Amino acid sequence: MKTRKSLKRNGLMAVSRYVISLAMALMMMCGLSGCQSSTDNEVPDGQAPHLEKRGGVTQLIVQGKPWLVLGCELGNSTSSSRDYMQNVWPKLKESGVNTVLAVVSWEQTEPVEGQFDFSVVDGLVADARKHDMKLALLWFGSWKNGITSYTPTWVKKDSKRFPLAQTPEGKPLPILTTLGTETCEADAKAFAAMMRHLKETDTAEQTVVMVQMENEVGLHGHPRDYCPLAETAYQGQVPQALTEWLKVHKETLLPETRKAWELNGCKTEGTWEEVFGKNDRTAEIFMAWHYAAYMDRITEAGKKEYDLPMFVNAWIVQPEDTRPGNFPSGGPQAQNHDIWRAAAPHVDILSPDIYLNDFPDILRLYSRAGNPVFIPESRSGQNGAANAAYAIGAMGAIGYSPFGFERNCDEETNATFCQFYKKAGCVADTILAAQAEGRIGAAWLKGSDPMRVKDTISLGDIRIVCELISSGMRNGGAPQLTGGTYDPEAMGYAIAIRQTDSYLFLGSNVRITFLPADGDGYVGLAKVTEGDFDNQGRWHEGRWLNGDEIQLRYDLLYAVDEGFSGQGLNFGRPEPAFLKVELFRY
Repeated sequence: MKTRKSLKRNGLMAVSRYVISLAMALMMMCGLSGCQSSTDNEVPDGQAPHLEKRGGVTQLIVQGKPWLVLGCELGNSTSSSRDYMQNVWPKLKESGVNTVLAVVSWEQTEPVEGQFDFSVVDGLVADARKHDMKLALLWFGSWKNGITSYTPTWVKKDSKRFPLAQTPEGKPLPILTTLGTETCEADAKAFAAMMRHLKETDTAEQTVVMVQMENEVGLHGHPRDYCPLAETAYQGQVPQALTEWLKVHKETLLPETRKAWELNGCKTEGTWEEVFGKNDRTAEIFMAWHYAAYMDRITEAGKKEYDLPMFVNAWIVQPEDTRPGNFPSGGPQAQNHDIWRAAAPHVDILSPDIYLNDFPDILRLYSRAGNPVFIPESRSGQNGAANAAYAIGAMGAIGYSPFGFERNCDEETNATFCQFYKKAGCVADTILAAQAEGRIGAAWLKGSDPMRVKDTISLGDIRIVCELISSGMRNGGAPQLTGGTYDPEAMGYAIAIRQTDSYLFLGSNVRITFLPADGDGYVGLAKVTEGDFDNQGRWHEGRWLNGDEIQLRYDLLYAVDEGFSGQGLNFGRPEPAFLKVELFRY
């Protein structure tokens, strides 16, 4: 029989258990609905997604670990409808994409001035989480491809408050001028509100890992803006902040900047034409300063709310362009990087959108002066796979993203691209560690360019000679797997990673031979194995290759005279594959 005291104690315990259960239930409901206390939203120092220098490369750090962006930039209107996106997510997941670059527009975010609607953002974040993917949001505010089309209606209809750029004849362009103070304030306010919302809803999950500011900004048609505000600024003094920056960095200026500044004797005060001369390049520098300064104010406002990595993207100069304005003048093109660094210190990366054929040279141009490497727009297909492999393996890229990939990611033309993404995704940790430690290289091969059918990777004491798959005979008429003729449409690539006692290769349409870096002796193949990695990054060994599978040349006397053993690796299919090789010197 229980006493009154024990009954009272048991009753209190029951009430306590009920209160605790109720509290836990409320906490779970709060978590499910996305509400958090203000302390929950605080981001510990260094814990939000951020960029970090590791070895000789800059990497994106998410939840404390490096993240390799195997991306897809959606078509401009794709992400505006959550219903439309429902069939897109599974296709991208199946394609090996791990990060989606998706547009969030000012017009949808603030349809009525001062009233914000983040339903598009919330839908993207929720669905990305559901499919275990990350997001890089593209803020389409004042400009997209240099044109003003994603602003709210209340901005579009008030060109007095939000002035437009003009031609020399005074004709208005459908482009907001960079000199509009209220425009910049309104754009920054809307962007800051979105970043504040992301901090409140995504701090713990870190689904959104980067943000792109506007899109391919710059002035179309003329080298500079001629609206009254721009005319006054152009006739005025060059900002002291720019001339001071040029003085401090004089010894490390890019050639394009040095040439423009030296033209008039490296002056540190005066009007734009007095400092840089009367020419189109001066007009372009003027526009670059004002676009960059505008973008920096918006970026700074966003970072004050939630400090994520933020980048801008460039509509790069095309071969047929003869002057600024043929391409968007004043954008973050390679020749303007110094000006952008001076005016926009809050922008983390100046990224190129590359659709031209000479991907490696363009990428090197955009990686100068320590600019981190990230390609938000480029091609897919076999060409895109080669681009991505080169960017990640040779340039230490944060990632790569083909544009509009959701439209054809499941088509046969993209089969080898998807295979590359899937394989690279399985060894992302290995790739990222090799980037940071300088143990990785890559080759980019193209049949239509005689200078690109071969490439060499240097890793440690070994030179790795990569050659596009070819057909034909070599010395003495013996059938060979190197030399000959090359399919002009063919593209190949190889990523090489030096490991403790072996080399790991991911390649397509390429044959690989080895030379000693010091030219002393020869390099032989001790063991070659094919295999694959599972989703946890574990290696599953396949066949041991020898004989016909690794004998690339039978003209041994000629091969030896050239320093080769005659053996090598044969990636004789467009589908990418892994090979591991142990080498020896003799």
